[in-house]
Amino acid sequence: MEEVDRILIHSLRTCGTEVPEEVQSVRQFNTELIVEAVVRCLRVINPSLGANLSHTLPPGMSARFRIGTSLAQACQDLGYSGEIGYQTFLYSSEPDIRALLIFLAEKLPRDSQEDAHQPAGKSAVLQRDIASEIKRQLSVLWVPPSCRTLTLQRAQSSFRLHRFHSHSLSMAGDPSVKSVPVERKEYWVKYLPCINVQLPHVPSLAASLLERNTSELSAVQEWEAEWKSQGLASRLSSEDYRSRKRQRLQKRIQDQLRQSSQLAENQTPSSSSQDLLEMLRAFNVEGGIDHKKGSRFTHAQKFTHQQDPERLQEQMQRAAENFPKKDTQDVDAEHQELSSLQQQIDVLEKEIQELSESTKLLQLTLTQATREVTEHRQHCGEKENAVRLKKRAVELLPDADNNLVKLQALVDASSLRMANLVGQWETHRTRLQEDYRELTQAHQEREDESSRWMKEAKDLYDKIRGAADEAKRKEELYKQLVSEYESLPREVSRAAYTQRILEIVSNIKKQKEEITKILSDTKDLQKEINNLTGKVDRTFVVTDELVFKDAKKDEPVRKAYKYLAALHENCSQLIQTIEDTGTILREIRDLEEQIETETAKKTLSNLQKILEDYKAIKQENTLLMGRVSEP
Repeated sequence: MEEVDRILIHSLRTCGTEVPEEVQSVRQFNTELIVEAVVRCLRVINPSLGANLSHTLPPGMSARFRIGTSLAQACQDLGYSGEIGYQTFLYSSEPDIRALLIFLAEKLPRDSQEDAHQPAGKSAVLQRDIASEIKRQLSVLWVPPSCRTLTLQRAQSSFRLHRFHSHSLSMAGDPSVKSVPVERKEYWVKYLPCINVQLPHVPSLAASLLERNTSELSAVQEWEAEWKSQGLASRLSSEDYRSRKRQRLQKRIQDQLRQSSQLAENQTPSSSSQDLLEMLRAFNVEGGIDHKKGSRFTHAQKFTHQQDPERLQEQMQRAAENFPKKDTQDVDAEHQELSSLQQQIDVLEKEIQELSESTKLLQLTLTQATREVTEHRQHCGEKENAVRLKKRAVELLPDADNNLVKLQALVDASSLRMANLVGQWETHRTRLQEDYRELTQAHQEREDESSRWMKEAKDLYDKIRGAADEAKRKEELYKQLVSEYESLPREVSRAAYTQRILEIVSNIKKQKEEITKILSDTKDLQKEINNLTGKVDRTFVVTDELVFKDAKKDEPVRKAYKYLAALHENCSQLIQTIEDTGTILREIRDLEEQIETETAKKTLSNLQKILEDYKAIKQENTLLMGRVSEP
């Protein structure tokens, strides 16, 4: 029972019961500890049953009886079939309490249930620490600000509270991925600042990390939803679908840039902006920038997209090295010249802007005029067709009869040709309809097959996802078990446990061998007894017949026959006495076991407790009667 009690105590401690370290057996449980253990187990098994039960016993005896009755009813509601009542908790016995605790321990949520509804791994440890910290803080009483100590000021003041304000973070990716460029990896390793340095305020670190994690999770969920809805329907792999989507996006960006570039190139500057273009070319000769004719937006856009920042920096350094050092007067003269050039540039920019606005207005006017010209040309074309038709009709009027005969002949020939074509079309249409039906049926079969394959693919994807989740859950469970194993005390080595297990197994094996030997000896002894009994009975029957024949003729033989009958009767009584003695010995052993069981139930101590509780109840009743009788 020691191993069973240790397992029970460990289970009770995991439920939150504060079992002292010196308690190593159920025999050492007192009433308060029993009530606390049962209430904690009920709260874990069924919170609705244990929510209204207190794990501490009140001082009043009537309240204790009510708590004991409530606990007994709750255990019966869970399905406990043993005998239970308030006396089980207030006047406990070791076998009853052990049976009840074993029942509650078996009802506790085990591996699969806990793992299915609770997180595992580091998250479980974190949540457990958070829950313990919240429980500890809730157990501390609230104290007014003027009466708080330094510890309470840190725990109960609100000076550490901050608003939820997040910032964008730049985080390094996985450097083991081969598709990542070397420059980006070098940037991650050497130049990317830490996360806490990227933020203007340190308290916003948690909010920023939560926001980034949420965005990454939402992106993953959006990708999964898109893959289920569109990716599977495209019948492509995930990599091909991603590459095709990336190509479509790049093509759209290129089309937009090409259209913008064409619109910008179509807007050519006037002759008044040629000086500015020549001056910009002169300033950017070493940079290698070729400014074509176009608007200021076009030049700025091409300059922004075509010029590499590193190359621009190198060119600026090279230009700075090529320029010789000048004195202060030359520098002032250059500054004045630059200021005058800047003023000229501003004036030219204003003129360019005015000209671009006038160009836009003229472009709109030209577009409207082009549209009107197109409409007039269409109207003129329609009138020309009507005039041409009327002209041909007028030419046919002088020879109307002949023309009517010719027209009738053409109509008849057209009717015959039409009837022939209708016959050919019917033949062709019948064949086409048959082909259409066959193709429709084949298409429907392919659609059904595609739908079936699609459904199987979705089912397979769900199974894969379920298997991945199960693998992830088991991996987290494995990590949690490893962490718990590492946190276990190392006082006793594994070899000692193994040696102990082997000793227990060997003892069990020896006991089995002894029990088998005893059973075989008992069977042999019973068989020998049966053989001897049968032999005695047969011998007596034969002897009785022989002696009885001679007893009729001889008097001494008659006395011998009487002695033989008396001997047989005495032997039977002796055997019966021996059997009764064995039965009495077995009953004595059973009574001794019952005495030990009753002794373990602590009947005398429980009777003494009942007398004390009875006296306490009488005193409470006396006090209550006195309060009632008072005016």
